[in-house]
Parts: sequence; structure tokens; C-alpha cells
Amino acid sequence: MIRNLLLVASLGLCWGFNWVAVKLALAEIPPWTLRAVGFSLATAIMFGVLFATGTSPRVPRRHWFRLAIVGVLSIAAYNIFSAFAQLTATTSRAAVLSYMMPIWAVIFARIVLGEPFDRRRQIGLALGGAGLIALGLPLLRSGELSIGLLFAILSGVFWAMGSVVLKRWPVDASAPVITTWQLGLAAILTGIGMLIFEGVPTALPQLPSTWAGLAYNVLIGQALASTLWFVILGRMPAGIATIGSLLVPGVGVIGATLILGERPTMWDWLGLLLIVAAAASVLLARPVVPPAAGKPA
Repeated sequence: MIRNLLLVASLGLCWGFNWVAVKLALAEIPPWTLRAVGFSLATAIMFGVLFATGTSPRVPRRHWFRLAIVGVLSIAAYNIFSAFAQLTATTSRAAVLSYMMPIWAVIFARIVLGEPFDRRRQIGLALGGAGLIALGLPLLRSGELSIGLLFAILSGVFWAMGSVVLKRWPVDASAPVITTWQLGLAAILTGIGMLIFEGVPTALPQLPSTWAGLAYNVLIGQALASTLWFVILGRMPAGIATIGSLLVPGVGVIGATLILGERPTMWDWLGLLLIVAAAASVLLARPVVPPAAGKPA
């Protein structure tokens, strides 16, 4: 049991510090390029894991369209919007707002799946709304609202949409296989975006911190964290495994404070507590769809 809890805590640390890693990498690498490079390398690593473990990467042809839709929403769109969020907003606020995804999932599940708003979900929605007010009202009064905060919220919205689609139209394949193909699709889409909006990279990063951020994002934030998630799901119920994701925004805020020198306000900390409580109320109330590999930033 202790070993399993350590795995859950490790997952939260991997995903949480990934927000800091992406911020460091964005110092010299534009968003589309960062995601294209990261997804390409992570896809290669995940395919290597599949072949090393003897896992077939095959997916039924009839399920390719739904797999692509989920990959576009939960991987490509989530990660692009979360990257752009950090260009104009603090990492701590972006991490907290992005992790309202369980709240949006409840709303979409009600619309698409007809899932009822039971008491836990109602409490979660109320806490999530309070968290948004705690974060947004002081910024509105001080004129510090930025487009980055909207991007952070939209990243969570897209991830939630992808999760509900996957639950409504499941793919007949294992979680590692689904994630690997989703990463591959995201690599193609972000690669096209890179060519259209940023062009082919002509220079390598110069700062060691940029290389460190990129390496962490690919090796730990995506490849290792994805592997940990699948190991955890195989050992314990999804509801308990999800505790690891609840650690992510808190770790992201603490990491941004210690490493990036950000100084969250009292309202930022209150918003964090409310939104984490909202996510816990929702996630621990029902089985959840396993998040895909590139989710945390």
C-alpha cells in the first residue's frame, strides 16, 4: 500500500513540475514548436515501450475516427492552449485554472451522457465557481486579467470534452495504445501548426534551463508520467489513482514559487484550495476516464 501511495505522489510531482518545465522551455522555444518536438519525441518513446512490452499497437479501423477526435481535444488542443496560457499569465494561475477540467467534465457528461447532478457533483460545481470568483474578481478589480487565463480555462474545457467523448464512444484498445496514437496525432497536428505559424526552427536554444525544461517535459512530464499512470491504474481503483492528479495544481503553484520566483497572492491560494476541493468532490464521487499522456501542461 505504501508503495502504491508513493507511486501516486510521484505522478502528482511529475505532472505538477511539468508546468514549470514548460514555462522554462517557452523562454526560447515557441509554443507550436515546443509541442511538436515534445509530442514527436514522446510518441517515439511510447512506441518503444509498446514494442518492448510486446503490446500490439493495433486499433480497430472503425474506432480510428473517435480516437482522432479525442486526440485532437484532450491532447493537441489541451496542450497548445496550456502552452499559450503561460505566455501571458503566471504559471501558478494557469495551472490552477486548467485543472478545473473535472468540473467541465461533469457539465458535458450531463449534456452528452445524461449523468445526474448528484450532491457531490453539485458541491463540486459550487466550489469550482467559488474558486473562479476568488481568482478572477481581484484580477478584474486590478485590471490584471489576461488572455492567458482564458487559454488556461479553455485547455481544461477541451480536455473535458475529449474525456466525455471517449466515455460515450470508447475505443477498443488498451490505455497505453490509445495514448500512444493520440500523442502521434498531436505530433502531426502541432507539426503542421509549427510550419504554418512559426516555420522550421533555424536555431537551437542557448539557455541550459530551456534544454532542461524540454527534457523534463518529454521524458518525465509525458513519457514517465504516462507509464506511472498506467501502472497505478493496474494496481488500484481509478478513484484512488486520481488523487495523483489532485496534487498537480498545488505542485505547479509551489514549483512556480520556488523555481520561477512567482509570488501567488492570498486570493490565488484560496482559488487553488477551492478548485482542488471541487475536483476532489467530483473525481472521488464516480469512476473517471483515465487522462491522456500529455494532459498536465
